[in-house]
Amino acid sequence: MPDGAWAKELRAAITVCDREGVALEMNDRAASTFEKDGGRELIGKSLLDCHPGRARALFAELLRTGGTNVYTIEKDGVKKLIYQAPWYEGGEYRGIVELSLPIPFEVPHFVRS
Repeated sequence: MPDGAWAKELRAAITVCDREGVALEMNDRAASTFEKDGGRELIGKSLLDCHPGRARALFAELLRTGGTNVYTIEKDGVKKLIYQAPWYEGGEYRGIVELSLPIPFEVPHFVRS
């Protein structure tokens, strides 16, 4: 399997940016999700420009700290889990990856020991 082939058609959006917020990669779902913002044309551009006001400030802080941000949204009748977390190369913080996963409105929760 070629590098990254598993992610290309995954039914979850994956967007990867560097420490400054410049988009480096996105899979097919991310490109279609952000089509009205430019889709794959966003690669090489700042993702900060895609975030309004408060969301922009939160994303800028995430980029600065290399922190993790997790929340759910509902858009067009679809509930999604948004998971933004740092990615590393050789142990060095290199940027943020965002996973946008469609989830059921009622999600089972299990406590395992």
